[in-house]
Amino acid sequence: MRKITYRDAVIEALREEMKRDPSVYLLGEDIAEFGGSYKTTAGLLQEFGKERVRNTPISEAAIIGCALGSALLGMRPVAELMYVDFAGIAMDQIANQTAKVKYMFGGKAKVPVTIRTQGGTGRSSAAQHAQSLEAWFLHVPGLKVVMPSNAYDLKGLLKASIRDDNPVIFIEHKLLYATTSEIPDEEYLIPLGKADVKRQGKDVTIVANSRMVQLSLAAADRLAAEGIECEVVDPMTLAPLDEETILNSVGKTSKLVVVNEASPHCSFASEVAAMVAEKGFDLLDAPIQRVTSMHTPIPFAPKLEKYVTVSEEKIIAAVKKIMG
Repeated sequence: MRKITYRDAVIEALREEMKRDPSVYLLGEDIAEFGGSYKTTAGLLQEFGKERVRNTPISEAAIIGCALGSALLGMRPVAELMYVDFAGIAMDQIANQTAKVKYMFGGKAKVPVTIRTQGGTGRSSAAQHAQSLEAWFLHVPGLKVVMPSNAYDLKGLLKASIRDDNPVIFIEHKLLYATTSEIPDEEYLIPLGKADVKRQGKDVTIVANSRMVQLSLAAADRLAAEGIECEVVDPMTLAPLDEETILNSVGKTSKLVVVNEASPHCSFASEVAAMVAEKGFDLLDAPIQRVTSMHTPIPFAPKLEKYVTVSEEKIIAAVKKIMG
């Protein structure tokens, strides 16, 4: 085992898949000589050349349109949108074209498009560069949505996403790039659609995604010192969602807290809460609690950003509330 950063996990996954399959290529803004806005494609231009590491114009619609067209002709594009906030500019290509082509051709068309992007708060990036918009994509049939919480998961999930014959929205958290995880030297993949129990517990289930997993694990450690044992479940793939693992955990603890960095309205937190209420109501001994950011644009000022977003303290407060 060796330790690598979340950022290096992206580079390793891309490099390994590009070596394995000549149909895999990269496209996006500033991903070639500059190595990407978060340096997640650093060194790949020098290794694979301009044909397979392609800088694009500043046009998100063009990036996704090109990725879709080339995928339909046999390529496996990995397209990068510099921020998830910019996906709105390409939403017609994503939601009306990429997500629907396979259905509209009766399942005969393969659409192996991986769209990498960055989301989340914590860098004072303000209202247009710090959103958590995964719910946009969850609402669209035909898209898979992946949000890894650590470097080990990221590498295995990204490799699996690139090999998938369906479009995958792969959202990385900008605050996790410097974090490290142990990974094996040998190749591994993590299947899409399977959750992972990051921490065993008997009192409360916490379902959290992306960086919220790290906050939830830290909160769980603090709560354990007070005698409250939380089980932390990381869905990893938000669509398709591993409902069985979540319901099994709630059946064990009888209590559920859902932690999601997005606004609460129509969010992933809302979806998990609704699913458990519909399919596991008899398992619950207390009302489900959601811990999310406030329903407001993300402020630029660091103190205000911290005020409106999720924290360990807010997770702890929700757990204590549900424990009565």
